Amino acid sequence: MPEMGNRRVVAFDFGTRRIGVATGQEMLGTGQPLAMIPARDGIPDWEQIETLLAEWQPNLVLVGLPLNMDDTENDMCTRARKFGKRIHGRFHVPVEMVDERLTSFEAKGQVMAEGGSRDFGRHGVDDLAAVLILETWCREQSGRAD
Repeated sequence: MPEMGNRRVVAFDFGTRRIGVATGQEMLGTGQPLAMIPARDGIPDWEQIETLLAEWQPNLVLVGLPLNMDDTENDMCTRARKFGKRIHGRFHVPVEMVDERLTSFEAKGQVMAEGGSRDFGRHGVDDLAAVLILETWCREQSGRAD
């Protein structure tokens, strides 16, 4: 396992219809969108996830945790935690949950600012939300190192 600060990371923005995926390097603190994996009621095509993890070989997987604004958990938090546990169980990679409260909102704002489609049902922002999850985590890590 590479030392802290030098890990390859894959982040997931869990959703019931789509799961956004991003990758990045902890040292750089930035992510890039990888994919949006279709899901049926939160169940992804596990082979697609296996292919992505085999290709990118992350040292750590992040899963967004959609907490309520008052820090309480909701049904989606339970489902996101379950998704994270399944990734850990199937692929034996460490998984951390990351507070992702405003990432989808922020990702939609980015797309609109850049003049992109506002039809987020058809053109999701889940992969961009996964980038924001990864970058949030990187900022938190650099804050701990100080």
